[in-house]
Amino acid sequence: MSDTAQESTPKPASERRENPWLNLIFNLAAPILLLTKGDKWFGFLSDSQVLIAALAFPIGYFLYDLKIRKKVNGLSILGFISVLLTGGIGLLKLSPMVFAVKETLLPLIFGVAVVASLKTKKPVIRMFLLNPTVMETEKLEAHLDTPEKQSVFQDILVRCTWIFASSFLVSAAVNFTVTRLVVKTDPNIDQAAYNAELGTQTWITWVVMTVLTLPLMFLAMWYLFKRIRELTGLGMEDLLVDPKKQAAVKAGS
Repeated sequence: MSDTAQESTPKPASERRENPWLNLIFNLAAPILLLTKGDKWFGFLSDSQVLIAALAFPIGYFLYDLKIRKKVNGLSILGFISVLLTGGIGLLKLSPMVFAVKETLLPLIFGVAVVASLKTKKPVIRMFLLNPTVMETEKLEAHLDTPEKQSVFQDILVRCTWIFASSFLVSAAVNFTVTRLVVKTDPNIDQAAYNAELGTQTWITWVVMTVLTLPLMFLAMWYLFKRIRELTGLGMEDLLVDPKKQAAVKAGS
């Protein structure tokens, strides 16, 4: 089989990568623009219809991505539920405090679930930090060749889990603070102003959370690789998957 034929062979749905630009456009840019400018751009729509249209983008993207890639993770589900709840709160015209509570509870629930997953056979931390698509997990497991090393490695994962879970605690605090500062209008009084505040809250929260939580994510990864090197002698360069090498192996098979 020629190289061209091999390259044209479609990847299995579960191996297709998510398009980050589509993610940003449908989950962030489009909803923000509609919420903040929708009443001016689409004067023929009611304020409630503008809200529905804005939330239709992330919901539609979730369903599209699920259909294309045939898989979903916990964060995607959390985002989907969050969008549905945001729409329900807005359409039912509940108070801004209800929205703030929702924005706070969801990351807290996920953080608790991350820690609780340590008691299961598939801890969430493995999905994020020990993903076979980015790390050569078989090589790592081969070097964890004694019960003592395996025990130490489990302790490492526990500490990484607590670092990872703390990022959701930060997210909860950020969500509540930003929401209470930005979303102040009761939708029963002015739905258009409420929609605009939702749009502002969305981008501010996204920016602040990125700045505050990414360092915690990197800290967890740094700690993981540092301890793995101490335990097995394998460095990051030994464990990270080489995309070109991986593609060559698949082509050869």
